[in-house]
Amino acid sequence: MTKKQKKTRNRILIVLALFIILLIADKTGLLDNIPEIIIFFVYLIPYIIIGYDVIRKAFINISHGQVFDENFLMMIATFGAFGIREYSEALAVMLFYQVGELFQSVAVGKSRQSISDMMSIAPDYAVIVREDGQTDEVDPEEVSVGDTLLIKAGEKIPVDAIVLEGESFIDTAALTGESVPRKVVKGDEIISGCVNGEGVLKVQATKVYEDSTVAKILELVENASNKKSRMENFITRFARYYTPVVTIGAVILAILPPILGQMAFSDSIRRACVFLIVSCPCALVISVPLGFFGGIGAASKIGVLVKGSNFLEAASLIDRVVFDKTGTLTLGEFKVASVNPFNGVTEDELLKIAAIGESISNHPIAKSIIAAYKEKFSGATVDASNANAKEIAGHGISAVYEGKELLLGNAGLLEENNIPFMAPNEYGTVVYASLGGEFIGSIVISDVIKPEAKEAILAMKKVGVKKTIMLTGDRKYTADYVAAQVGIDEIHSELLPADKVDRVEKMLDEADNKSNLAFVGDGINDAPVLMRADVGIAMGSLGSDAAIEAADIVIMDDDIRKISSVIKIARKTIRIVKENIVFALFVKVLILILGALGIASMWLAVFGDVGVAVLAILNSMRAMKIDK
Repeated sequence: MTKKQKKTRNRILIVLALFIILLIADKTGLLDNIPEIIIFFVYLIPYIIIGYDVIRKAFINISHGQVFDENFLMMIATFGAFGIREYSEALAVMLFYQVGELFQSVAVGKSRQSISDMMSIAPDYAVIVREDGQTDEVDPEEVSVGDTLLIKAGEKIPVDAIVLEGESFIDTAALTGESVPRKVVKGDEIISGCVNGEGVLKVQATKVYEDSTVAKILELVENASNKKSRMENFITRFARYYTPVVTIGAVILAILPPILGQMAFSDSIRRACVFLIVSCPCALVISVPLGFFGGIGAASKIGVLVKGSNFLEAASLIDRVVFDKTGTLTLGEFKVASVNPFNGVTEDELLKIAAIGESISNHPIAKSIIAAYKEKFSGATVDASNANAKEIAGHGISAVYEGKELLLGNAGLLEENNIPFMAPNEYGTVVYASLGGEFIGSIVISDVIKPEAKEAILAMKKVGVKKTIMLTGDRKYTADYVAAQVGIDEIHSELLPADKVDRVEKMLDEADNKSNLAFVGDGINDAPVLMRADVGIAMGSLGSDAAIEAADIVIMDDDIRKISSVIKIARKTIRIVKENIVFALFVKVLILILGALGIASMWLAVFGDVGVAVLAILNSMRAMKIDK
């Protein structure tokens, strides 16, 4: 509890003790011979102790033109109860209203906690290493790209960077929800907001603070509460009209029957007070946003950032999920899958020849061949000094190896040079090699399928996703292979970025209004589709800034298994919110009718307001619990 909450709790306990003493005294007749004015002040003192802040807020809001709110209703109802000498009821109403407010405050604090944990990722400082070896502690916003930083054990990583020296384990729990630290060594990229473990790291900044992961996440979290769901907007509008209507109704109920001679003023005012107390919309106004807040908090616990309750509501209706391939279903890491020598050349020779030829290229395929060569030959360097290599646009590379012409590239390159070759029947991109006009083999490069992809698709089917679809720019054979491995239902291959938008547009046109389509992607070219889909889901760790910006939901560690978890959380949240709305409206309408007829007492009115609010709050807190 916060200091304010503890202070409120102590006030409640003190007044509750006084209330019980007064109630016993009243029921046993101890107050029968005491003058009315003294009894009034005896009850007024605990009333002021417990209700002074409610009365103060009511007057402040009235001075600002905001008359009809729960503070005003509580003040008028309890003043009316004092006016008809129902002192114990007036004190009870204010006391239990404060109990409900304390429950609300604690519940909001708990649901905020996981989101606050994410907010705590903000670094306090950065340590820059100067050219002379001296270190300066500066604000993270003062770090420039290329600066060398020192990160000691237990310190937060201030900006996105690459490791220059040292090795350590990085705690990513605040961002990704992953409890197991990740090992980093020289050459690894690290993202801001994570906590360095036991080792000391020297890193080079790759982004300024405002462009780094931590700044982007904090901005998204801060804006999340501004994007309300349709249910929240409905409740806000409902309360705006509902409260004035019931207040006017209570005034009519207090004045009209005595004027018509049907009952005494004391009875009509009592009914009006009951009507006012039970009409307070606390249960709805509190529990609905609290339910959504709890759902967003539950998602953040597993490392998923939902940018607003409107997107959580939209996620509950997802029945089709469309995937980009590279970086989403696959790791986006090209690796040599197989080396296929031909014409008397060995595997080692073919790999060495290919590495020499590809050494001038920065293409991911070239890098993967060189990486495979270094791994095979224990970090050996590639000597391409005499290769005289040149890039052939759209085809590959031409070089010289031991005095002979070396060609490395796609099938078109060998066909142009009239060199017969054999195509391997394998998934991936094929690099063909010829030396001195003779085909010497091929190397297959494949993008590694995420090990969790198949499990993720199955989990989505279990939570009610009817169809999974893949959109990719890759050739059909590669797309079909990946889809078959992970269990995708529908494939569209060899697409340009604009084609992806067109495909999604058609899918949206074919859909009904009771279901939503989600698109999952990570690249810059995915941003238009992420914005167009009903729900855009981006990879937060490896995803581009454009994709993260365009998305409605961000998976911080790129684990697509969490999509099914988010859908479950969203549906549970919506179910809880609907339960609260139905329960609160039913009880309130019932007690309003009973109050107007004179059947309901003030005690029942207290339950209709505070009791319903507390039950709705407790129900909303279930949204924070993650189902295993």
